[in-house]
Amino acid sequence: MDNMFKVLGFWTGIFTVMFYLGHMHTTSLIFLCQTGFFLLLSYLRLSERMYIYVFGAYLTVFFAGFTYWTTFMMTPGVGGH
Repeated sequence: MDNMFKVLGFWTGIFTVMFYLGHMHTTSLIFLCQTGFFLLLSYLRLSERMYIYVFGAYLTVFFAGFTYWTTFMMTPGVGGH
């Protein structure tokens, strides 16, 4: 299970570089923090059950934040074509 968190860290690291090269510095910083979080967790050698709990908590926080952002922070009709 710890190897899967290393894989998640790898892919969020790839996204970090791509967002940085695309001049999306805030998003790049968010993904850099996620990369560090996943890599730190991968070396803690937790039990498989604990890894599942941590990942479930991560998804809960992500979806709550994403729903808040898309509902209250994004302005409809601005920046479109």
